Amino acid sequence: MKLNLWIYSLLFAVLSTNTVAQTAAGSDYIVALVNSEPITNAELELQIDQVVENRSRQNLPLPPTAELRAGVLDRMINERAQLQLAKEYGIRVDAAAIDQAEANIAAQNQMDIAQLRANLEKRGKSLAGFRQQLRDQILITRLQEREVDARLKVTDSEVEAALAARQLAAKDPLNQEINLGHLFIALPENAGPAVIAQAQEVTRKILARLGSGESFEALVKELSAAERNNAGQLGLRRADRYPPLFVTATQTLAVGAVSQWVRSDAGFHLLKLLDRRVGGLSDTMVQHHGRHILLRPDASLTQDQAIARLAQARESILNGSTRFELQAQAISQDGSAAQGGDLGWATPGMFVPEFEQVLNNLKEGEIAQPIVSRFGVHLIQLLERRTVALTTAQLRERERNLLRGKRADELFETWSREVRDRAFVEIRDPG
Repeated sequence: MKLNLWIYSLLFAVLSTNTVAQTAAGSDYIVALVNSEPITNAELELQIDQVVENRSRQNLPLPPTAELRAGVLDRMINERAQLQLAKEYGIRVDAAAIDQAEANIAAQNQMDIAQLRANLEKRGKSLAGFRQQLRDQILITRLQEREVDARLKVTDSEVEAALAARQLAAKDPLNQEINLGHLFIALPENAGPAVIAQAQEVTRKILARLGSGESFEALVKELSAAERNNAGQLGLRRADRYPPLFVTATQTLAVGAVSQWVRSDAGFHLLKLLDRRVGGLSDTMVQHHGRHILLRPDASLTQDQAIARLAQARESILNGSTRFELQAQAISQDGSAAQGGDLGWATPGMFVPEFEQVLNNLKEGEIAQPIVSRFGVHLIQLLERRTVALTTAQLRERERNLLRGKRADELFETWSREVRDRAFVEIRDPG
């Protein structure tokens, strides 16, 4: 289980509106032994209640009670065996890593750490127990990275073969989805040579304006006889649901490129390939242009104080008392401070997940509430968002990551079974 996914699960459990039921001490008993280390019924019931709460929040059905109990116990046995192995290997988790995980949970729920801890106390969950759960999951994650990642190997020839197969599949309309922008110059029914010549002159001028740098989107708004909003987008759909002449005209285009004029009985069509997807994957990516202000908590500035200071700066920017770039130059502790906090255009994966998630969810011009990352406390503003075509190198890297992900899942299942098989496990009937 990856740590970030587990943290979301833990967040639901910790911050739920229902207090998790505790098994009475008098009815507790051992339900399993893992290398002589017990798992008690109280521990099992607590985990079951968390699963029930999580699935209820996500409107997911529950399996039969016996199946749910057996599945949760099986997961706990696997995790207990992996924790024991991590300790055997001497893998350690320091307090700073636990502090960071705790801060991330607080930030993801728009709380500071003091509020998170107060919520834990209100729900009857001890801070020590909560931090121990964090420590255990970080240990497991580090063990999995050490054991599984070391076995992961994807060769260049495998990447090239997978990329070639995907490109071959892209030539078949049944395997691809496309989204086209459409600029339409209409012809009346039974148009004569003079009318057609006049329309052709319009199409020639449009191509000239495109060549001089005018945008396709602006020309659609000005001149198209069809839908003018959103660059005349026709929508992402299977290629065989488009007119065949549209598919033929755009088949060899790169994403973002514009076709030559296409003639139909209705008139002249100019097409821009906005997106192409094969097997659900797009040949484009969304880039973000953002800026931020960073404060790094230290002995003289606590994390809560940094959050409060950036919240105050945000308020001053929003009410017009100051400008974002001036605040960045004055107080930001990041290397981008001299540029007013400007981070330039960023591709997916460039920033840490907690930062990128906020940037992805902002509207252009919007400033988020302060958020905590492993680097400190940030005030983030999204300036612009754009969609660009992936380069050949980026397509190769994506294919490599897909192969790694698929192989990692397979390796993880194998490795997890190996760890379980090496452990002595005794499952006991209820006492």
